[in-house]
Amino acid sequence: MSPSPAPPEPAPKAPVLGVSVAVWRDGKVLLIQRGHDPWRGAWSLPGGRVERGETLAAAAARELMEETGLAIGSPRLVDALDAIDRAEDGTVRGHFVIITFTAKAEGLPVAASDAAACAWFTLAEIDGLVTTPGLKTVVSRSAPVTRS
Repeated sequence: MSPSPAPPEPAPKAPVLGVSVAVWRDGKVLLIQRGHDPWRGAWSLPGGRVERGETLAAAAARELMEETGLAIGSPRLVDALDAIDRAEDGTVRGHFVIITFTAKAEGLPVAASDAAACAWFTLAEIDGLVTTPGLKTVVSRSAPVTRS
């Protein structure tokens, strides 16, 4: 007799802290296509959860490296946003507080970890994509910070 699969983990009662990184190059921002839930298949900035004892900047650098293979120096703060994943009946399945940074990175990105794909997009091209909540807004806010 095989063991029963473990029941799904209940959603945390408190918001989960995460980071994302906007890397700009030649007027385009690097996005990853999410390979896992929540928002599987949606385009997003590279990023993920902050680990216990990890600074926000270190988490941003680690997540970018894990998902794209790109290394960054000192990331700069852009914004914070709430990403709330709701079921069709409105039930909250997950609540994430995402701290977004921008940084310069050299090299060619390669999708890895939970990124199904990665590509460069202009702001206008983002309009035609299925994205994570608030992506266009935070990407728009990151552009002036990067270029200043």
